[in-house]
Amino acid sequence: MRREQALAAAADHFDQGHFLATLSRRVAQRTESQNPEGGPVLRAYLAEDITPELQAMGFRCRILDNPVTGGGPFLIAERTEPGASFGVLSYGHADVVRGQDAQWREGLSPWRVTVEGDRWYGRGSADNKGQHSINLAALALVLQARGGRLGYDLKLVLETGEEIGSPGLGAFCALHREALAADLFIASDGPRVAAPRPTLFLGSRGFFNFRLRVRLRPGGHHSGNWGGLLRNAGTRLAHAIASLVDARGRVLVRSMLPDALPPNVREALSTIEVGGGPADPAIDPDWGEPGLTPTERVYGWNTIEVLAFKTGNPEAPVGAIPGEAFALCQIRFVVGTDSARFIAHLRAHLDQQGFDDVAVEPDGEAMAATRLDPDDPWVHWALDSMRRSSGKAPALLPNFGGSLPNDVFAELLGLPTLWVPHSYPACSQHAPDEHLLGSVAREGLQIMAGLFWDLAEQGPAIAERRRAAAGVPA
Repeated sequence: MRREQALAAAADHFDQGHFLATLSRRVAQRTESQNPEGGPVLRAYLAEDITPELQAMGFRCRILDNPVTGGGPFLIAERTEPGASFGVLSYGHADVVRGQDAQWREGLSPWRVTVEGDRWYGRGSADNKGQHSINLAALALVLQARGGRLGYDLKLVLETGEEIGSPGLGAFCALHREALAADLFIASDGPRVAAPRPTLFLGSRGFFNFRLRVRLRPGGHHSGNWGGLLRNAGTRLAHAIASLVDARGRVLVRSMLPDALPPNVREALSTIEVGGGPADPAIDPDWGEPGLTPTERVYGWNTIEVLAFKTGNPEAPVGAIPGEAFALCQIRFVVGTDSARFIAHLRAHLDQQGFDDVAVEPDGEAMAATRLDPDDPWVHWALDSMRRSSGKAPALLPNFGGSLPNDVFAELLGLPTLWVPHSYPACSQHAPDEHLLGSVAREGLQIMAGLFWDLAEQGPAIAERRRAAAGVPA
C-alpha cells in the first residue's frame, strides 16, 4: 500500500464513523483529575480503554504509580522492532478538567459527544482525548498499511494529571529515563493558529506566578482624619506594579526580558496572524512591546499580567485608608530569559525604584520555556510531510503562546520536540461547551498518518544526520 492509500484509509476511518465511536466511548468516562474521587476512573481509562488498543498494535504496556504522593498513575507503552534504527516518543493526557455539567447549554452534556454540524461537543473532545485518539488511530492504520512494520521503535507516556499541573511528570520521566529514550518527540495538544491551517509548534512559553504584598499597618484608618498623613497600601502597590509594566503593557524590567527575537523565529512568525475569529476578542493594537507585531508579542516575547489585585474591602468599601494590599501577577516568558532569577530581579528592581515596602515571593512552581530551533532538520521534515498530506502550507510556531510540560521532554530527556495540534482557538477548552471540529479531526487523522508513514521512509536518515552533528556514535 502506498502513502496515498494510507491517507485515504485515515479519511475512511473518519467517514465510516469509527473515530466518532472511539471518541464517544472515551468522552463518556469522567476522568476529572480535579475531582479527588476521580482516581479509579483515571486508572480504568488507562487499563481498560487505552491499553487494549495499544496491545493490539504490539505495545507492551505498564501502568505505574506516580512518584509524587497523591499524583495520578502513568502509562508507559513500548513497541520495539528488530533492527530499528531510531526511536520516537509520544505523549498525551487522559485527564480532563471538571465537567461543569450545569453550565453547558441545553441539549449538551460534557459526558456525551453531541454532533452539531462540524462541532463535536464533549469534555475532552479537544483536550486531550480527541487529540491522542487521532494519533493512536492514525498509527494503527499506518501499521496495518505497512504490514505491521514501521522500521522504528515507538514509545508512549500517558499521564493523568496534566490539568492539575502534571504533578510527578518530571520525576517519573527521570526515573524511567532509559525506558523513554528516543531520538524524536512528537505529540498533540493545544490549538492550531486557526481552524483551517495545520500547525506545528516546537515548544511553549514558560510561566511564573508571583505575589506582591504591602503590609503597612494592621487595619484601616479614617480617610478624613488621616488622609495625607498615612501611606496608602493600595496606592503604593499600584505604583509598584506600574514600575514593572507600563500603561500600555510594556515590560519595564530589562533583566526579565530576552536579549532579542532571533531572526529565524521572526521569519517563522511572519506568516502567522492572531485573532480575527468570530469568537475572538478584538486585539488592542497599541498594547505590548513596541516594535513587535501582535504575533511576535504573544509568541516571541515576554508579558507581565496582573491576575488579581485587592486592597481595602472591595465588596463593601468604607472611607478608610487601607493598611494592606495584595496582587497576584504572572510573567509568560520565552527562551533566552533569565527565569531562574526572577525573584532576585524583581527584588532588585523594586528596591531601586524605592519600593522596599513591597514584598515579593513566588506563587507555585514555574514552568520552563522551550523552543526547538526552527532550522532543525526534524522541523523541515515535519512541515514537508504535513504539506504533502494536507495540501496546505502549515503554520510554524517556534513556541506555543501558553504553557505545556514540554520542558520535561526537551530538557530532562533532551529530545527535539514537535507538537501537531488538532484543536482550534475557539474550542471552549476548559469551559462549558468544549468541542472538537470534525473537519480538523479528519484532516488531523490524515496528517498524523502521513507523519507516521514518513518517519518510516525518511526518519532513519534524519536521525543519523542529527546524531552525527551532535558527535554521537551511530
